[in-house]
Amino acid sequence: MTMRPCLPALVAVLSLCAARADAQIAVSANDGKMRLVNGVATVVEQPRPDSVSIIDFASGTPRVRATIPAPASVVGPPVSVAITADESLALVSSAMKLDPANPRRTVPDNRVSVIDLKANPPAVIATLEVGQGAAGLSIHPSGALALVANRAEGTVSVLTIAGRTVTVGAKIAVGEPTSGPSHVVFTPDGKTALVSRDNDHKISVLAIEGTTVTYTRRDLNAGLRPYGIDISTRGDVAVVANIGLGGGDADTISLIDVKAQPPRVVNTVSVGQTPEGIKMAPDGRHVAVVVMNGSNKPRNSPFFAERGSVIIYEVRGHELARVAEAPIGQWSQGAAWSADSRRLLVQNMVGDDIQVFAFEGGKLQEIGTLAMPASPAGIRTAEPMTR
Repeated sequence: MTMRPCLPALVAVLSLCAARADAQIAVSANDGKMRLVNGVATVVEQPRPDSVSIIDFASGTPRVRATIPAPASVVGPPVSVAITADESLALVSSAMKLDPANPRRTVPDNRVSVIDLKANPPAVIATLEVGQGAAGLSIHPSGALALVANRAEGTVSVLTIAGRTVTVGAKIAVGEPTSGPSHVVFTPDGKTALVSRDNDHKISVLAIEGTTVTYTRRDLNAGLRPYGIDISTRGDVAVVANIGLGGGDADTISLIDVKAQPPRVVNTVSVGQTPEGIKMAPDGRHVAVVVMNGSNKPRNSPFFAERGSVIIYEVRGHELARVAEAPIGQWSQGAAWSADSRRLLVQNMVGDDIQVFAFEGGKLQEIGTLAMPASPAGIRTAEPMTR
């Protein structure tokens, strides 16, 4: 896979930024089953294989280092990937699969692939069965635990990690089977996790002690259909994307005060139609929001737009200030930051590509595009371990 230059003059800037960044990879989960046909997510007649691509994100020119077959799905928040802090293992979930009885439709899947990133080439070394509709997942700051949100059954699955061995443990019920747990994230101290529930509009608070996970019965209420969620590396705030009902209205993101006892929503701002992806930068100050902006609607819809947008907000105490915006593709999904918070990857399902942006001086500039083997549907980089 090669990078198609967009603004060649900025490649030198990217190289300088990379020289200051830590070694880093990003992992993209690619769905080969689904296409957007005039605003409708449709199973294609001749699906391409689902796959996982490992992207060298630290070099001057980001490149796809390897692609391997593995189940993936566009259904659920575009955070269906988690990577250990040492970049040795990746976990990739698959919320939906082709129906064996009718390959023109999909049904809930329960698989999580364990990928050895250090192997040459990288390889799937285990396939785990968790809950139905396995979607967003995260690895605990200790590296010894992971949680998976099971959208189709109202639960969160607990995984334990010991070296290259990942074991399926208990399931924690966080709502009714229809509550739609979508993503789960840990606080940096590892003592708490937040679970977005997009079908009943809640965010559940979990308590973590060792490998014991308990639903505290504390739920937050941020907006319509909380979906993607992330927590600052500083552990002070979390952000959640409320994707709304898809009726053309402006949707929102919310800021959560994680330090408050108990945690609570403290601010909500409008961002546009369908904030599909949301990711906080490693600097703990900036938030990237991937807004579909109607690009996933039928062309005759009054809410259709040719392109979505990626918007950068700065966290200023309990306020969210918009500082930059750039156009992106259609039916766009996840975002991933470089370790120095100066570069950003944004996935586009339509177009089968990942846009590369430089974020410097409060401005976004597109600097290239990575062609992908199938439609990129979820993305993540490694997150730091507990110090």
